[in-house]
Amino acid sequence: MAVAAPVSPEHIAIVKATAPVLKEHGVEITTLFYKNMIAAHPELKNIFSMSNQASGAQPRALAAAVIAYATYIDDLGKLKAAVERIAHKHESLNVQPDQYPIVGKHLIEAVATVLGDACTPEIGAAWTAAYAALADVFINREQQLYAAHQDWQGWRRFRIQRKVPETPEITSFYLVPEDGKPLPKFLPGQYISLQVFVPQMGHMQPRQYSLSEAPRSDYYRISVKKEKGKEIGVPGLISNLLHENYKEGDVLELTAPAGEFFVDPKDGEDKPIALISAGVGLTPMISILNSTVNAGSRRRISWIHGVHSTEVRAFNDHIRATCAKDVNNNISATFFVTSPQRRDVQGVDYHFAGRTDLSIVDQKSSLFLDNARAEYFICGPHAFMKEVERYLIDAGVGAERIHLEIFGTGDE
Repeated sequence: MAVAAPVSPEHIAIVKATAPVLKEHGVEITTLFYKNMIAAHPELKNIFSMSNQASGAQPRALAAAVIAYATYIDDLGKLKAAVERIAHKHESLNVQPDQYPIVGKHLIEAVATVLGDACTPEIGAAWTAAYAALADVFINREQQLYAAHQDWQGWRRFRIQRKVPETPEITSFYLVPEDGKPLPKFLPGQYISLQVFVPQMGHMQPRQYSLSEAPRSDYYRISVKKEKGKEIGVPGLISNLLHENYKEGDVLELTAPAGEFFVDPKDGEDKPIALISAGVGLTPMISILNSTVNAGSRRRISWIHGVHSTEVRAFNDHIRATCAKDVNNNISATFFVTSPQRRDVQGVDYHFAGRTDLSIVDQKSSLFLDNARAEYFICGPHAFMKEVERYLIDAGVGAERIHLEIFGTGDE
């Protein structure tokens, strides 16, 4: 990945040399940055999650990103995956080129304030040039992403056609475009950004939700878990609003589907896929499964899902029916249940009791560890995903074949 704007060797050397200092003061810098920028530009509250701001997750994530950039500014290829993920997130939030100078101004000012006299004119100049180069990388990539859906720019109004409870915790929202125009196809596994007005804050707030159905031209479906928190700064604010305040017929605003976590429908049938999820992390997997089946593909699919109890396991009947209809036996399902109830029958309602443990599933028929072309898609709590990733890597799976869906800030 090339740097879009020239950064001199002298500036690169200075930026790399400041990486240890930024590691020490990074969160202090980024916390001040967000505070000052949002105070000067309150309209940006509509872009940033105020829950992530309040929890400190957003400043931590930005600090980590800045440190990574300082470390690899002379080898940006190592940051390609992170840049792609962030660019898709920016696209989904309708970030525009004229917002990058605002970010740059306040970020450099925060560096200067925190470092004080240690921020020499040379360091300031080096970081100004480095930021401009990185901004150009994002702007160029995001413009490519926007160009892929020219007929849908920015936020589009959708009406809730149906609201269907899947479990006591998860509800599916069937969303149809208010303008009545056909919806563009997306890649199975991608997400949309949704924004709603939050009365407690007095402004809009965005969130990302995986599309939980195969691509259709008439509606999109998202399946949202109602989290426990309702207060500002606590995860769950938006999901509670959707569950409790929004009913069929109400209007939401969405941006076009985005995301680098997807299955390529054009991949050959010689590449089996393992869909490994926990809890509501099954939502993008449903889209991948349905899309593959609808395409008539004979690709082998292993569905591995963990949940606390069968009561809160969504789409259970659909998964079982899909497996039952598969006359070629290309689709298999393995269910883990942390706390089975007395009525649950092992071998019928679930396969294994306890947390998801890949070491006890069939390593060939369920994990495809004997196939060097197998792909692995993982979605769930961050700790769960990292644990699964470590297991697969230790089992000899190349990192390039392992895909994690990282929502939020990814700072965990």
